Amino acid sequence: MTSSPIAAITTRALRIPLLRPWGADVTEISVIPVTVRDEDGAIGEGFSWTPSIGARAVRAMIDDDLAPFLRGCPASSEVWDGAWEHVHEAGGGGVTTIALAGIDLALWDLRARREGLSLTDLLGRRHDRLPVYGSGVNLHYPLDDLVAQVRRWVRSGCRAVKIKVGKPDLAEDLDRVAAVREVLGPDRELFVDANQRWDLAAASRAIPALAAHGIGWIEEPLRADDLAGHAELRRRIDVPVALGENLHTVHRFRDFLDAEAVDIVQPNVVRVGGVTPFLRIAELAREREVRLAPHLLPELSAQLAFAMPETCWLEDVEQAGFAQLGALRAPTGLRIAEGWASGGPAVGLGMSFVETVAAD
Repeated sequence: MTSSPIAAITTRALRIPLLRPWGADVTEISVIPVTVRDEDGAIGEGFSWTPSIGARAVRAMIDDDLAPFLRGCPASSEVWDGAWEHVHEAGGGGVTTIALAGIDLALWDLRARREGLSLTDLLGRRHDRLPVYGSGVNLHYPLDDLVAQVRRWVRSGCRAVKIKVGKPDLAEDLDRVAAVREVLGPDRELFVDANQRWDLAAASRAIPALAAHGIGWIEEPLRADDLAGHAELRRRIDVPVALGENLHTVHRFRDFLDAEAVDIVQPNVVRVGGVTPFLRIAELAREREVRLAPHLLPELSAQLAFAMPETCWLEDVEQAGFAQLGALRAPTGLRIAEGWASGGPAVGLGMSFVETVAAD
């Protein structure tokens, strides 16, 4: 199908209060809804997203640098590489790729709408449902609150959960993980996420101790850009290493795979720049026989995962889906129940954001 030229790219800012803060300084998240209109009048809707940092910079990158560059170009995801090269001087990833994601998602949405298909069916559906693990930003929770959260996940049917670790005192982490394992029993998976809190020495001490409680992976044990550290850590431990939410390009994922520093790659579809680069990263992981587990954004990540040949775990952060937060004009159709994700939109991405979200 021939693509009509891009006539306009518009953005707006949306701040979404969280139902339960992710920390003292993270009480809301930011979304930049992006609309692409082609010269035939067709529109596609996408979005850029950042939990706490950089939303105004992302929006400015779209409005000031990407929109003028892309006007008149084909309304097709094929423009991604040229757009990335155009803004690369400002950084290969981060603000640049997060900004690119809003436009890329809108272009995929436009194409899917034109063809009368969902994004999943446009890509080629492989799954009708996939397993979900319960997740939460819960390092700051008192132990009783953490245990109560895990009990909710178990009651909901989750076969796996993920909790945060990285307390200043390893003994406290061990107590928390032991309590969670007791709730889960021996048959459910337990993943742990250090969110970059350790250095190599601390991680080398902590992970073997935590492994006594049967953990399925350790996520972001070190600073995300410490390639050498992750490679050395993986040689020292037996627990699979998961990372990728803070890697922004296929090139960086390739670096970690070449260094044999990772067992499970976790690209965030927005942070890597949208559907176009996400598919390349997924293919690279497949070639290297490394597992894929998309990071966050289940209402979007599920649509991609349903089109992957492998079975991926999907992450569902408690009370943080866009629909739960009242940020969408209409439900996407995604259903999460009994530990499984299924359904999704009938056409396009199915993600249209409200004008404002009021705090309770």
